[in-house]
Amino acid sequence: MKRNKKNMKKNIGIIMNGATGRICSTQHLANSLMPIKKLGKLKFEDTEIVPKIVLLGRDSKKLRRLAEAQGLSDWSTDIDHVLSDDSLNIFFDAAVTGERPLSLRKAIEAGKHIYTEKPVASSVNEGLDILRLANGSGLKHGAVEDKIYAPGPQKLLKLINEGFFGRIVNFTLEFGWWVFDGIERPSSRSSWNYRQLTGGGMFFDMFPHWRYLIEYILGPIKNLVASGQTAQKQRQDEAGKQFNVDVEDCCKAILEMESGINGIIISSWVNRVRGDDILRFKIDGTKGTAVAGIRSCFVQSSNNTPDITGFNFQAETEENTQSSLYASDWKEVGSDEPYINPYRLGWEDYLAHVVAGKEIISDYRSGIKDVQFAETCIESWRKKKWVSLANLD
Repeated sequence: MKRNKKNMKKNIGIIMNGATGRICSTQHLANSLMPIKKLGKLKFEDTEIVPKIVLLGRDSKKLRRLAEAQGLSDWSTDIDHVLSDDSLNIFFDAAVTGERPLSLRKAIEAGKHIYTEKPVASSVNEGLDILRLANGSGLKHGAVEDKIYAPGPQKLLKLINEGFFGRIVNFTLEFGWWVFDGIERPSSRSSWNYRQLTGGGMFFDMFPHWRYLIEYILGPIKNLVASGQTAQKQRQDEAGKQFNVDVEDCCKAILEMESGINGIIISSWVNRVRGDDILRFKIDGTKGTAVAGIRSCFVQSSNNTPDITGFNFQAETEENTQSSLYASDWKEVGSDEPYINPYRLGWEDYLAHVVAGKEIISDYRSGIKDVQFAETCIESWRKKKWVSLANLD
C-alpha cells in the first residue's frame, strides 16, 4: 500500500531591518511576508515554511504602530539583541545603504543568512568582502531583484524563448516620472535620494535594477558609455528645509552586449509620462518588436508592421489619424497566470533557497554586479569615455 509522504514543517525567523521605511513596510512586509504568514505557510516541494517576523529599526513609536497595524507582536530597536536570538534565521536589510556593511557583517557573524535590498553595498570591494564572509561561514545570501518577477519582463523572456523576435537587433529601456521638488508640490520620494552623503543619485538608486533586468533577458553587458546631469538643482526635505542637490537625477547609457546587440537606457526623475507605464522596455528584432511595462506587453510582428515611407503631413481624417497609423497593429500578450507581487515571488524563492536549497538567480554576488554596473556608469560619465565591465574576482 502506497503511503502519502508527510510534509516537513520548518519554522523560519526573519529579522526585518529598516522595517518602517517605505519599501520595507509596504512591498516586503505588507505585500509579501504578511500574505505568506496569513496563509500559515509557504509550501516548497515537501517542505512547509512557517515564517516568524521581527521588526527592527530606530524609531520605537513607528515600529510599534507598524507592528500593531500588521498584527505583529515582535519588534525591537536593539540589533545586537535580535541577532543573539537563535530562533531567528534570516537577517533582511532595507535600512540606509551606508549602514549596510556593518549590519550585514554583524548578522553573518551571528550566524544569520542574509537577504538585502539594493544597492547591496556602497562599493564592489565592500560587497566582495561581505560575500567572502558569508561564503566562508556557509550561510545563504540573496539580493532583492524584484523586476525579473514582474509579468511584463517575464513575457519578454517567453517571447525570446519562443523565437518571436528572430534576430534581436537593439533595445531601449526608458523609466521615470516627474518627482516634484517639495517646494512647488510635495515630493513623492524621500530626500535622501538626492544627497550624495546618504547614497542618493539615479545611478546607484535605479541602475542596479536595469543591470539585472537587462542581463536576465538579453545576456551579459560588455561595454558602456554613460552620462548624467542634475536637472533639479534644489529640493525641499521632509522637515521643510531646502537643500542643494549634489547627485544626478537624469541619466542615460549606451550598452554593447556580449551578443553584439546594442541598447539604450534613459532613466529620469524629471520625466513626464505619456504611455501605459513608468517603465518601457522595447526589444526590436528582424521578425517582430515587443514593448513591455511592469505588467503589460505589446507585440508587433513583421507581418503586421506598417509600410511607412516617411513623415505623414497629410490632413487627418476619422479613418486615418497619426495614432492609428502607428498603434493599430499592436497586440497585447495575454497570460493565464494570476498576478502575484514581484517582491513576494522574490521572497518565496529566497525562503525556499534557505530552507530547501532551491537554486536562485539573485544571490548576493548578483547584487554586487548591480553595484558594479552603477560604479562603471559613474566612471564612464566622469571620464567621458567607453568603459568595459570587468569580471568580478
